[in-house]
Amino acid sequence: MKGQHIILPPWCPFCGQRIGRPHEPEKRSLGEFPVGRCSCGAAYACDATGHNVGGAMIEAMVYACNDDWDTAWSLVPEEDYLTGRIERYDEITHQVVETGNLDGRAVRGVLYFVRLHRDLAEIMERARRAEEAKAAGEPIEPERDPNRKRRRASKTLVQELVAAGDIDGLVDLLFDDKRTLGFLQRLLYTPDERLRWRVIDALGHACGRYASRHPGPVSDLLHRLFAAADDSASSSWGTVEAIGAIIAGRANIFGAFTRHLLRYMNDPARQPLVIWALGTVAAKRPDLIRNLPFFHFFRYLKHPDAQVRGLTLRLLERIAASEARSDIEALTEDPAEVTWFEDGDFLRASVGELARRILATLEKAPPAQQLVHIAPKPPPSPAAGD
Repeated sequence: MKGQHIILPPWCPFCGQRIGRPHEPEKRSLGEFPVGRCSCGAAYACDATGHNVGGAMIEAMVYACNDDWDTAWSLVPEEDYLTGRIERYDEITHQVVETGNLDGRAVRGVLYFVRLHRDLAEIMERARRAEEAKAAGEPIEPERDPNRKRRRASKTLVQELVAAGDIDGLVDLLFDDKRTLGFLQRLLYTPDERLRWRVIDALGHACGRYASRHPGPVSDLLHRLFAAADDSASSSWGTVEAIGAIIAGRANIFGAFTRHLLRYMNDPARQPLVIWALGTVAAKRPDLIRNLPFFHFFRYLKHPDAQVRGLTLRLLERIAASEARSDIEALTEDPAEVTWFEDGDFLRASVGELARRILATLEKAPPAQQLVHIAPKPPPSPAAGD
């Protein structure tokens, strides 16, 4: 509410989420309308005048089809896509003004939305992601021979592949039977801590490769993991860590999920799990973390739990957080030890070692000390030490 005006942020009529400001597309089609895309997959175009909604509809349709005009013109309403619109949109302030007038200025803009049905949307999304991955240098998993003999997934087979560290075998099995994802999720609930971390590691690598061709099933898995993480009883069973590993495995596709991990930071027991997950994402895409309010993590450098302090240092090193230099310097003599899982094994270092290493990194100098691999039986991990 602003004076007598009823002002609202623009939203997606399909999912209800707030949407970003429309922008000029990289590939121009009609060359007239800014466009955008909701996280639910709906595409939209803005007609600032409200007098050319037909043109905006075509722009949104073509944008939804990744600028593929042939596909756009072949779509059938209702059967292939749904449409929606938000009226009285003000392009200047990026707001919906329900009275249609803002400070004496008429507001007549229209946002026109197009949402493809899921089967067609997956085809178009796969093509769009493939283009993005190619441009970013991300490897795309080769397609499998359609005439191959397919294997059926089972809990035993999946567990054997995980125990053997056979990521290639897991990816092959995923292409044969996507139920492999469900079996991997169930394996997270093992009482064997070392196996659970192997499952987390396998999920990150295998899902990253599989999602380059089939992001839909992996996205569904992420939603299931978030639902499990919302159940506090599941907090100690690797769900938060698995989410981080999967996002890191294909951050160009699943990076938008990163911010949702922050909702678990209010639970002290899950703070080290979230920081580990964010640090794992930061190793691949530090920009995703810097786009969050990352400065809030500086306070965890003074946390009474050494595990939290150490994992926070791991996170801040990966985003080159020079803003926290003074707090990091205060930890250089901290002797408390930290353990965590990295690249298929448990690592150990003191908080002081990690602090010295990040300072050396910030100075573009070699790390002060190397991390030490732990012998056969690991001490408690972040998940077990809460």
